[in-house]
Amino acid sequence: VQLQASGGGSVQPGGSLRLSCAASGISFSLSAMHWYRQSPGKQRELVATIGFGGGTKYADSVKGRFTVSRDNAKNTVYLQMNSLRPEDTAVYYCNTVWRGTDTWGQGTQVTVSS
Repeated sequence: VQLQASGGGSVQPGGSLRLSCAASGISFSLSAMHWYRQSPGKQRELVATIGFGGGTKYADSVKGRFTVSRDNAKNTVYLQMNSLRPEDTAVYYCNTVWRGTDTWGQGTQVTVSS
């Protein structure tokens, strides 16, 4: 089982980034997928969830700015991040629970700074 996240980088406030997470070794179309983030000195925070049926949930801090989506044909989940703020700076991780095991990608750094 592998989750491979990509797409992070540095951007100015107000900018946009799109993260991708490619999954292998799971029944992707049957799996809820999650995006978390962690800033230095803070606990890991759930940012967005997309269910296997496509339903979505977001943390209040990102509602209206971030959009999670999935492409089951590509076994990939995306996080479109718009109107980025300095407080969005963090390492972003994709996650799923597969056969009872919490499975994490390696993380991708997002830095929002002027």
